[in-house]
This record gives sequence, C-alpha cells and structure tokens, in this order.
Amino acid sequence: MQNQAKKPIGVFDSGYGGLTVLKEIEKQLPDYDYLYLGDNARAPYGTRSFETVYEYTLQCVKKLFDMGCPLVILACNTASAKALRNIQQKDLPLIAPEKRVLGVIRPTTEVVGKYSKTGHIGVLGTTGTITSNSYPIEIAKFYPNMVVHQEACPMWVPIVENNEIESDASDIFIRKNLENLLSKDKNIDTIILGCTHYPLLMTKIKQHLPDTIKLVSQGEIVAESLVEYLKRHDELEQKCTKGGSIDFFTTDSSENFDSAASMFYGKPVKSSHLEL
Repeated sequence: MQNQAKKPIGVFDSGYGGLTVLKEIEKQLPDYDYLYLGDNARAPYGTRSFETVYEYTLQCVKKLFDMGCPLVILACNTASAKALRNIQQKDLPLIAPEKRVLGVIRPTTEVVGKYSKTGHIGVLGTTGTITSNSYPIEIAKFYPNMVVHQEACPMWVPIVENNEIESDASDIFIRKNLENLLSKDKNIDTIILGCTHYPLLMTKIKQHLPDTIKLVSQGEIVAESLVEYLKRHDELEQKCTKGGSIDFFTTDSSENFDSAASMFYGKPVKSSHLEL
C-alpha cells in the first residue's frame, strides 16, 4: 500500500512514453517524491476516441489522487489533447478543487517561438493528437502569426515499443512521414516531437532531416515548466513531499513493464501491478 503520509507528484501515461518526461523532471527536481502510473493494459491511447481517452485518463487521475498525489502531470500527448481540458474545467472543481492536473502540450507551445526563425512549425504525433488539433490551437494563442503543419505517425509508437528502432522498417516509415510533413511547407525550420515515445527515435529522425531543422523534444521543456509552476504556486508546492522516492505502477504485467521501461527511463525500473 502507498504510504498515506507521502504526497508524491503523479506522472501518468498510457504506457511507457511518459518515462522520458519523468526522467527529465527528476533531473530538474530530484528531491521530490514521484509516483508513475502506466495504463499499459489499455494502451495505446493514440487511436482511441475522445470519449474513451477522457474516461480512461480521468479514471487514472482519480487513482493517483487517491494515492496521495496533490499534482498530476499527464505525460501523454494524447491524454493532454483529448482529456486535460475537460478534467481541469469540469471534474477538478467537483472531485478535488485543491488539486491540479497539468499536461505536456501547453509548456511546449509556450516556448516553441524561441526555436523558430521562419515562424513555420511542424508537428509529429499520434493520430489522436494530430486530429485533436491541440498543437495548432495552443500555438496560435501564443504566436498567432505562426504557420503550423502536422503529420500523424501511427507506426512510430509500435516501432519503439517493439524495439524496431534500428530496423529497415523504421527508416521507411520515418522517411515517409518526414517527407509528407516537409512537402506541406518548405519553410518549416522547427519540428515538435509531439509524442513522448519519439525522443527514442531522435537519432533516426535526424538522419532523414536537413541539419537546418531544429527538433524539439518535450521532456526538458515540461520539466523546466514544472519548476516554474511550483515556484508560482507555493501552496501546492508545500503539499508535495520531498523524500526523493519514485514508485512505479502499471495496470498490466509488472514483469513486462520492467523489461521495457528501462529503454525509456534510462535505468532499471521495478514496478507493481495496480488494479483500477
């Protein structure tokens, strides 16, 4: 059972990708307690409907609240795109008005302007993230004159999760999606990796891009944004305990989770199975 005295920062993802975000958050804020939950039993979220993603995400957020988390990071672009707004506006005031849920899309869109000289941005993501149009909508709030083009990459997550990163198949799909994106706009000079799995493909992606194009990965950006958020919200920061612990949970097999998680997290992981 989770120690009820502990008030960890919750980090949620449909599977493994959020570990790339947790890794960066831990670097920036090593003193805090963390609780990671991967809903692997119901992954992937990227191809599911808005209603299903919202239902699953809310269920997991409530579970993290029950386990003591005063703050939950949706380290999943699909959940951030399809569920975050509803949870923040409709659910939190009713179920936990003193708690907070944050996503990964807004922090990225807030700072993308400092990377681009042309004002032309590309976004790569899952089908769910791309069809939600969350990135163009959020970027327009901060940079109304920016031109944004998107490309759904439905094969990229399976490539990563099946450890096919170095295969010929990965080259085929990565090249195809990048060519599709760049054919929409020759002036794109910055591409957002709008899925937390994609940093594992960074080396491959760069092989198929001109050196002049900047790739933006979310982990470090989200971590820096969280540092600033906690500085601005002292009342919430005070609720987060600082024991330097990290507990990992998965809704699927903990053995399977542990064997794959180290690829994303960069070191061995020992998880526990969690029933929702």
